[in-house]
Formats: sequence, structure tokens, C-alpha cells
Amino acid sequence: MAQESLMLTIFGREYRIACAPEERADLVACARYVDARMNDIRDAGKVMGADRVAVMAALQIAQELFSAKAGGGGASLGEIKQRLRRLNEMADEVLATQEKLF
Repeated sequence: MAQESLMLTIFGREYRIACAPEERADLVACARYVDARMNDIRDAGKVMGADRVAVMAALQIAQELFSAKAGGGGASLGEIKQRLRRLNEMADEVLATQEKLF
């Protein structure tokens, strides 16, 4: 299967990722979600270094995944993707509103 190169920005750093074309949208959504979680942690002011922010975000996301699996007998991958898309759409709406303020 053909791979394509995808540039993702997470926590102010760019990462080049190889992915299949059909994975592109999901990877972008996941990167935005991770970026948002890391920025939330940084903005809370509890953790300073980028490496610590990344670890805290990974722990929180893993906890969300375990909670989702335990909650309803295990959420399917499709349900998790749909939730991530909805979260991404909500974040886009909030950011669009914020951009109008400046």
C-alpha cells in the first residue's frame, strides 16, 4: 500500500509521519487531540518541561482509553474515532471563536 508523508505539529514541534492515505484524517485528529491535551496541561501551570508535559498527557489519554473500555464493555475503535472527531470539531469551533477576538 502506498505511503504518504504527513507533517504534524504537536506542542509547537513538527513531526514528519509516514502513513497510508486512508489513515491521514485519523492521524491529524489524534495529533490535534494530543496537542490540545499537552497545551491544557502546560496552561494549568502544574508541569513545566515538555517531556513532563508529554508524559502527563500520555497518562491522561491512556486513562481515558482504559475508562472508555471499562465503561461500556469496551468502546469500539469506530466509536473512539467518532468521539475524537467530535472533540476535534469542538476544538476547531472554540479556536475559531477565539481567533475572532484578536
